[in-house]
Amino acid sequence: MSDSDDLGSWEFVGRRGTDPVLLVPGRVLAATPATKAFAERAGGELRFDFLDDRAVLRMLRRRHQDETAMFDAGLRIGAPLAIVGFGAAVYWGGVVQYWESGTARAVYACAASAVVLILLAVYVRTAAAHWGDPVRQNLRARARRYRELAQLARAEGADVPAHYPHYGPYPFAARFRPEADEAETTDGEGLS
Repeated sequence: MSDSDDLGSWEFVGRRGTDPVLLVPGRVLAATPATKAFAERAGGELRFDFLDDRAVLRMLRRRHQDETAMFDAGLRIGAPLAIVGFGAAVYWGGVVQYWESGTARAVYACAASAVVLILLAVYVRTAAAHWGDPVRQNLRARARRYRELAQLARAEGADVPAHYPHYGPYPFAARFRPEADEAETTDGEGLS
């Protein structure tokens, strides 16, 4: 591995906002027969070469972009939803419930509920677009399997840092979809 390659340095950001992490070479991960067999088996299942350093680095960088995009989308919609929902509840508790007109209270309750439900629907739709995108799911499935490979290599005695590559276990949306096109995502946000 050299810094003059087309991908630049062999560093990637393991999680959003953390320091860059140096890629552990595939030869280190495949040092034992068990990890090499696991990498080959996983590569066949997920159509990915887990021992190709360039491909792994590209995948980990795309995974960072995916995580950043999910966080940004959640913040863009989740923060207004929380503020509006909290504000509507506080205003109800402090002012509206003491209004004498039952009609005015009902109108406020309907309007506040409609606004909160619309924001909630947009939030759920955005989350479903990010979590349900088949290209992103393939990316997460590969990143999950790569993490399992790194954990196995560490257990077998390889020099792999703790928590490498610093992503979670992906309990959700990590299903590989072989029919998905790798070129573009369905939500319009490219990951290249």
